[in-house]
Amino acid sequence: MLSDNMKEGMQQAPARSLLNALGFTPEEIRKPMVGIVSSFNEIVPGHMNIDKIVEAVKLGVAEAGGMPVVFPAIAVCDGIAMGHIGMKYSLVTRDLIADSTECMAIAHQFDALVMVPNCDKNVPGLLMAAARVNVPTVFVSGGPMLAGHVKGQKRSLSSMFEAVGAHAAGKMTEEDVTEFENKVCPTCGSCSGMYTANSMNCLTEALGMGLRGNGTIPAVYSERLKLAKHAGMAVMELVRKNIRPRDIMTKESILNALTVDMALGCSTNSMLHLPAIAHEIGFDFDISFANPISEKTPNLCHLAPAGPTYMEDLNEAGGVYAVMKELADAGLLNLDCMTVTGQTIGENIKDAVNRDPEVIRPLDNPYSATGGLAVLKGNLAPDGSVVKRSAVVPEMMVHEGPARVFDCEEDAIAAIKGGRIVDGDVVVIRYEGPKGGPGMREMLNPTSAIAGMGLGSTVALITDGRFSGASRGASIGHVSPEAAVGGPIALVEEGDIIAIDIPNMKLELKVSDEELSARRAAWQPREPKVTTGYLARYAAMVTSGNRGAILEK
Repeated sequence: MLSDNMKEGMQQAPARSLLNALGFTPEEIRKPMVGIVSSFNEIVPGHMNIDKIVEAVKLGVAEAGGMPVVFPAIAVCDGIAMGHIGMKYSLVTRDLIADSTECMAIAHQFDALVMVPNCDKNVPGLLMAAARVNVPTVFVSGGPMLAGHVKGQKRSLSSMFEAVGAHAAGKMTEEDVTEFENKVCPTCGSCSGMYTANSMNCLTEALGMGLRGNGTIPAVYSERLKLAKHAGMAVMELVRKNIRPRDIMTKESILNALTVDMALGCSTNSMLHLPAIAHEIGFDFDISFANPISEKTPNLCHLAPAGPTYMEDLNEAGGVYAVMKELADAGLLNLDCMTVTGQTIGENIKDAVNRDPEVIRPLDNPYSATGGLAVLKGNLAPDGSVVKRSAVVPEMMVHEGPARVFDCEEDAIAAIKGGRIVDGDVVVIRYEGPKGGPGMREMLNPTSAIAGMGLGSTVALITDGRFSGASRGASIGHVSPEAAVGGPIALVEEGDIIAIDIPNMKLELKVSDEELSARRAAWQPREPKVTTGYLARYAAMVTSGNRGAILEK
């Protein structure tokens, strides 16, 4: 056992004395030590129940012959961090989580790990750590929130942000907004639509790193506790079989996850996190891989904010396995990939059934013949940009309009809510990328304001920042290279015509090459917005969005 390095032999008597100080018995010390990475805290709704999940995991590990030992991981609530400096600290936690978990796991020589994440950066950060540490590992998330109910309709967090925009437009009273405020988030769990947290927890199943139901069983269901116990048991079976994360997370399984992403209509943030996870296993993931996969993968689900269904509905319809079975029947998945069950993807999903063809459309009746995401390129985004096309209304799939240019999110929101953005405009928000932000803030506030003001079918938004999974509409993010390094988005001027062609994967600035060359020669780098602390170190090391905002060595 790996843990023998710190507990066997005379030279490790001091370490054993410290284990005695923890109250470990000799019987426990002799067992495989399983680190349980708990992201419990009391500020993130998706994490407030994780203490219960962790206790269930501990029971499962102990039942199967292991010694469970808990240590923590941090997590930020993007919804609470939104709209102020706190959002600069969201994406950057992904790498803090990966680094700190690597440190804890290797310093203490754990034989195996059970990761208990839930929210946006927590899941990919722990997947990155799992790849690095490479001891047997199983994931079990805290589970999704149930949908809220307002005026007889299911609602979620995206509805709340859009209600604020509707109030600014005079379309909703303060009392209406208060009703939304009190009802859209009714339980603990990751917010109830196909936002980033739920996207990544579903893709963890698709990668093979989580058991069936990891992405969809609601947080408040007792079935979630049973799943956690089974995760604890499963990790001990992986120890016995010596199945490790890099046996499971391979190039083929990551491409499987990208395929499932297209069918589910996941958050654009998956196009930051899948490249970062791939980087940890030595796979150079180009975001342009998305387009050929999207072209042959039908979009089968329209969960909020793209449609009226929620995670609880996907769970009842058969969950991620039912979606994967539809894809497998079309020959779109590699079925030989290993998983934490000790069986292959093909073996896991062979009996999966689609129980609701309105929630999971069958192959002969998809929402669209192409997948949920698209990567757009052109002279405005030579290295690519990302749009959740499954959440774009048909009339905005091709759009051309004048640029309305803002150098930060706050200025754009003020213009939108102030009525200065009109039909046909293309809002450009720049210097909000990984390096320029720093931290690549999510733009849910401006996209929600556009929708709430009734402009969602006439106004586009382009940024070198990123979008929440709760964003909808013609919202194009991750524009690379970013403005802070002199990317073409830094050269856009007020009134320039921007052409968006999502079906043909194009994003073009209708300005001559000669004019762009002249602007580039005159461009000067901006002074960094942050010069001290972790953000300054992050800004110095981070790459643009097309590379997953990974840190350069």
